[in-house]
Amino acid sequence: MDIVVCIKRVPATDTTIKIAADGKSIETTGVSFEMNAYDEFALEQALRIKEQLGTGTVTALTIGPELAQKVMRDALARGADKAVLLTTDDWIYDGAATAQTLATWLAANPCQLVLCGKQAVDSDNNQLPGNLAARLGFACITEVNKLEVADDTFTAERDIEGAREIVTCKTPAVISCNKGLNEPRYANLKGIMGAKKKPLEVSAADLPTPAMEIVSLELPPARAEGRIIGEGADAVPALIEALRNEAKVI
Repeated sequence: MDIVVCIKRVPATDTTIKIAADGKSIETTGVSFEMNAYDEFALEQALRIKEQLGTGTVTALTIGPELAQKVMRDALARGADKAVLLTTDDWIYDGAATAQTLATWLAANPCQLVLCGKQAVDSDNNQLPGNLAARLGFACITEVNKLEVADDTFTAERDIEGAREIVTCKTPAVISCNKGLNEPRYANLKGIMGAKKKPLEVSAADLPTPAMEIVSLELPPARAEGRIIGEGADAVPALIEALRNEAKVI
């Protein structure tokens, strides 16, 4: 089975975000980037499926600047067979444009399965998996917590409101992966050295006109300082009053 894993290069989750001078993007100077955390689950699942079946390929695919090669090398070091970087210096914020760009590449490079993280930790749009599946005409299962494969059929479990849903689909399919699906592996020394010999294809991204425009970005207001209402059991009535009338959470 040939599997493609869509990966996004995102700011590290402990990064202090600053707004760039244009007021529409983040300031990237001094920011460290890494593989999107949810995409790590997707990559790990792809590697496990290949190991289970004993055949096939795993290709890591991303859109980003030339510097994204570092993240692609990380994917190769973890076990991917090949990596593809579609380069652009633009900040990609539109899920539809991203899906169209990836779908164009996938149409020219057929596979049986596309795995994605359920969302990117920077934009949190959660739009790519379904959008991509619709453009490819693939089956789609999102936010999967457990996944099994037999022949060309996938059985997946996913959380829904108040329950857990079990669904099946056949290939070709787009499946998005949630936290808890697996425990991602890390690159070891052998993998890091071997990644240098694996193919990393770099070509210009063919981006469509974005369907939406970011007008401005602003940081959330500073959180108000906490206050001590009282001590012990005597403080309970005042705490309830504050939660009801000030915080309005009860």
